[in-house]
Formats: sequence, structure tokens, C-alpha cells
Amino acid sequence: MAVRLPRPHRFDGYVAAGGLLSGVLLTVLGLGVRPSDDPIVLFDGPWPPLVPLAVTAGCELLRRSAPRAALLVGTAAVVLDLTTQGNLVTVMLFTDLMYAAVLYGPPAAARRIPWITGLLTVAGTVVPFAVWRVPEALLIGVAIGIVAFGPASTGLIVRNHREAADAALLRAEQTALLAEQDRVQAVTAERSRMARELHDLVANHLSAIAIHSTAALSLDDPGTSRRALAVIRENSVEGLAEMRRLIGILRDAGADAGPAAAPTLDGLPALADGARANGLDVRLTTVPGEGLPVPVELAAYRIVQESLTNALKHAAAGPVHVTLARDARVLTVTVTSPYAERDRPRAPGSGAGLVGMRERAALLGGTFAAGPDGARWTVRAVLPLTEGDPA
Repeated sequence: MAVRLPRPHRFDGYVAAGGLLSGVLLTVLGLGVRPSDDPIVLFDGPWPPLVPLAVTAGCELLRRSAPRAALLVGTAAVVLDLTTQGNLVTVMLFTDLMYAAVLYGPPAAARRIPWITGLLTVAGTVVPFAVWRVPEALLIGVAIGIVAFGPASTGLIVRNHREAADAALLRAEQTALLAEQDRVQAVTAERSRMARELHDLVANHLSAIAIHSTAALSLDDPGTSRRALAVIRENSVEGLAEMRRLIGILRDAGADAGPAAAPTLDGLPALADGARANGLDVRLTTVPGEGLPVPVELAAYRIVQESLTNALKHAAAGPVHVTLARDARVLTVTVTSPYAERDRPRAPGSGAGLVGMRERAALLGGTFAAGPDGARWTVRAVLPLTEGDPA
């Protein structure tokens, strides 16, 4: 199967064509490097230098796609050029092949070539001087350094700069990618937080509205209907106020507007009174003390609020016990309610309440559990009082 060579770069084609034409012009003008009577000239005449010139120019077409092969063939062409009167363009094209072999070649060759050319430069300086003992012999090492070591060193410097620039670009892209991931995670976390807040703020009031509206529609008692409608109106007004507060937070009224106050455990008695107005027999026992962290207070308040909402929708008749206990490390929230199997709840739900409570506890490094415990349904959350302190 025939091997298809890669197409040369356009710039390389220009270099090859320009070098070939320039070398031919020098040959036509009779501008050789060495006189015909030089001892090393084996092929006399103006035209033999065109052979290594043509070979070196052809190697320029491979300076990017096959730099090592181009350098090896070019080296042989330069050695052949030494046996003729020589052509300056051949030497110049060879220096470019040396430069390209380091710049575009594999990393191992890029590191090895400058060392080899450096050793050849030293050897070309020391050995001829040691043999002939004339200062002119030092020019051989100078010539090797100019033709081989100089281009190789330049190619290595340019390659290192390019690799450093590529590494910096890669780090910048990785940084941008990490920043985008952080942004997406922050947006997702904020959406989850707002979803929990919206659910906890509104679910309690809407559940009470759904239950009492069902009672008002099913009972043909004007007094009962009036009391149910009063509860519906109260929960509607409170739910609307909570919604307005939440919308105000989202719209960010401005720098002059103060931060919205987060619910605290001091509001638990009012929360229990609202649940009692909706028909629950709430028994509240709290010993939280002073100086609780704000996130812990908010999480505990929301867990109690959601637990009372779930009790309103699912619990059987009987008292609902809410207990908050604190020790040196954790705040424990326990809510128990009468448990009974039902075909369907008093008010529809999405199941997001338990998920939200579990998320609130997990964000603080705490634990959460909810499930039947004999004849009662128990919700228990253990919230660490110190960040990083396992519950």
C-alpha cells in the first residue's frame, strides 16, 4: 500500500522555492564558497553544487511534517556540498533544517540535538587546533557553531517559549472551566435554597387552606363553614405576606433596603399557635438557650414548620409533640405525631418536604431521619452547633 506523504506547509514551499532560485542565481553568477583549487574540492566546476542545493531545498518541504528525516538528508547534502565549490544558500537552508528539527521534532530529539551540536562545536574547535597548532584552525569550530549549534539552540529557546505559552493557555482554559463549574454549582445551590424556602414558606398555609376548604365544602353547617373560611382567609393573608417577602428578597430592593430577618426559634410559639388554629394539638417543649448560630436556628425552625405541615396533612388524631434539646455540641429537633395508614392525605403533597429537611440538615453537617416508630411518626434532626463538628 502506498504511503501518502503529508502536504507541505505553504510557507515551507515558499522557502524551498526561494532557496533553490537564489542558489541557482549564485551559481550563474559564479559566486562559490571555495576556489576550484581547494584541496577538499573533489567535484570541480560551477554546476556540481546544484545537486546538494536541490536536495536541501527539497528537504525544506518536510521541515514540519518529517523534521528528523529532513535534517538527516540535509546533513548528507551539506557534507556532499563540502566536496564541491559550495553554495552559500545550501548552508543557509541547512541551518533552517536544524532549527526546524528542534522546533517541530519530538521532545527527545529537541533535547538531544543541541547537546550533540554543542559537542561537535567543541570538538571542531579543540581537535583541529590540537592537530595543526594554528589559530586559523579555531575557525572550524566557529563555523560548526554558527551552522549547527546556533540554530539548534535558537529552536530550543523558541520551543520552550511556545510550550510555556501553551501551558499558560491550558491553565487559563482550565481556570475558566472551573470557574464556570463553580458558577453552575452556585446557581444550582441557590435554586435549591430558594426552592426549600418557597416550599417551607407556602406549603404550611396552602395545606391549611386545602384542608379547611374541603371541610367547608363537605359540611352543611354555617358555623363550621364560617370558622373554616376564617382560617382560610388568615392563611391566605399570611401566605401572601410570606410570598411578598420572598419576592422582595429575589428582586433585591436596593442597597438602602435592610436584610430580611430570618425566622428564629423565638417564633416557634407563634408557629405552634398557627398550627393549633389549623386543628393540630401541638405540645411544644424547647430548651435551646441563647447564642445559637443563625443557620442552625433557621434550619431548626424550617424543620419544625415542615413537620407540622406534614402532620396537618397526614397525622391521625392526637397530640403532636415538638421538642428541641441542646447540649454543648448539637441541637436536636424531634417532632412526633400520631401515625395511621391512610389511603390519601388530607391535602396533596409532592414529597419535597422530607427532601428539603434532609438537605437542610446535611448542609450543616447534621443527620436527619423520618419514619414510623410504632404508633407515631417521628422526625428527628441533629444539627451541629459548630461548623465542621460531626453530629
